[in-house]
Amino acid sequence: MQASRLKAAVALAAAAALAVGASGCAKSERDGDGGGAKTGGTFVFAGAGDPKNFDPIFNDDGESFRPARQMFDTLIQNKPGTADLEGALAESWEHDAEGKVWTFHLRKGVKFHDGAAFNAAAVCFNFDRWYNMKGAAAQSQMLYYMDVFGGFANNESPDAGKAVYNKCDAPDENTAVITMNQYKGAFPGAFALTALSIASPEALKKYDADTVKQNGDSFEYSAFANEHPVGTGPFTFGGWDKAKKEITLNRNPDYWGTKAKVDKLIIKIIEDENTRKQELRAGTVQGIDFPAPADRKALEGEGFNVINRPAFNILYLGINQKNNPKLKDLRVRQAIAYALNRQQLVQTKGPGGTKVADEFMPDTVLGYAPDVQKYEYDPEKAKQLLKEAGAEGMTLNFYYPTDVSRPYMPNPQEIYTVLANDLQAVGIKVNGVARPWNGGYKDDVQQFGKHDVHLLGWTGDYNDPGNFVGSFFGRAKADFGDAAMTDMFEAIAKADGTVDEAGKKAAWEQVNRDIAAKWLPAVPIWHAPPAIVVAKDVKGLVASPLTDERFNTVSVG
Repeated sequence: MQASRLKAAVALAAAAALAVGASGCAKSERDGDGGGAKTGGTFVFAGAGDPKNFDPIFNDDGESFRPARQMFDTLIQNKPGTADLEGALAESWEHDAEGKVWTFHLRKGVKFHDGAAFNAAAVCFNFDRWYNMKGAAAQSQMLYYMDVFGGFANNESPDAGKAVYNKCDAPDENTAVITMNQYKGAFPGAFALTALSIASPEALKKYDADTVKQNGDSFEYSAFANEHPVGTGPFTFGGWDKAKKEITLNRNPDYWGTKAKVDKLIIKIIEDENTRKQELRAGTVQGIDFPAPADRKALEGEGFNVINRPAFNILYLGINQKNNPKLKDLRVRQAIAYALNRQQLVQTKGPGGTKVADEFMPDTVLGYAPDVQKYEYDPEKAKQLLKEAGAEGMTLNFYYPTDVSRPYMPNPQEIYTVLANDLQAVGIKVNGVARPWNGGYKDDVQQFGKHDVHLLGWTGDYNDPGNFVGSFFGRAKADFGDAAMTDMFEAIAKADGTVDEAGKKAAWEQVNRDIAAKWLPAVPIWHAPPAIVVAKDVKGLVASPLTDERFNTVSVG
């Protein structure tokens, strides 16, 4: 099975469960924290961008999820260092023969950070909260919920569709039964999504968590989301100093699982990759993510621990068919694909081990089709197609993000420059539009669809084709701008609803063939293995192929 291929790949990450270093020396030894490891002190990790907020349901990017996953737990989780599933707030679970009714047997004795008891009623409160969310602004920000559950009790967002979720029952304190309207291949993996973390019902009510306001092109969130996030995780919220660009999290002494080794975790936001590297060398931070490909060997030579995660991701050039009528012509989208010298981009800008992508998911995922139409670099073919389509000399507004590095996109500016030059070489005029990642770029692309083409990507959350292809192209989105591709949406829904594994594999393979040959809503660029780096004295960091690192196991000194 292809799933076993992923397990083999992520075993590399498990083997890289690190003992690696920091200048924040330990101050104490605590009894019962296991193995005599040093505890206490502060671990400072450099984030690559500001979080949007701390309410998991309203987030969809790694910089927002990094602090959230330290404070919140999900019903099930990914086993550290792998994409395998294990119990978290639920110790075990099962489903009926149709895959519609999921029963979770919950962990006993768990408390939220505010002292409230975690139980089945709390689980149902969270699921019902999401399903019954009111307001178009709030619904528009629930991207992961939409990708998994499709719609709400009352759809107010134009992107919402038929709801997969039906109800949640709590027959007793330790059992939660979640009923779906239909089978979906996302489960059980989707129950491990950080976006679907379980928050304190009391805190959600007290701090007005459902209040989301849209002001022009920006969104405002609640006191819960910005100042009082309350989960069950190994760290509690200690504050977000926006002037200092620091998020402080404190050790939760009552955590149900492995208690944090450090007293304090600080996520220091440093957008510039070079500055992050300098602060790592200076010892003012003890860990960084997404180092530039050219810096990895140098950092290793200096004694830092550089861990390359498996490339369970995709970078793509998205094409918005709404604003520019020429982009509705398949020949124009194909011309863009032929114009891009992706192999040269891989060789000059990609981390070691980067591969040109022909599909929108790694080849380790069920449904990968080796016989899809491929777009080798062919600028003459691109010019020919543009001429046939009457699109010679067309102009594209090319959006790309600033102030961020992503696992699949270590340097957006450099990637944009190379791809823009390729497009210009075949006669396409490019108007580059640089926008900050949160509070600008993501809203312009994913909410308002202002772009013609854009750079974006994805790190898989779980090993299912729906998490990649379904998340991108399973419904109408502002990113790609053509709600008329109903045959694509229907084909993806059919594949995702196929229970038989052989049938599911065949259905997804055909979807991937048709995406490449018939629909081409975007151009896949590459799969790139992202790295995470820590100082040599940091111990206990387990690198995740899903970039799903938890810092409760980390000790310093």
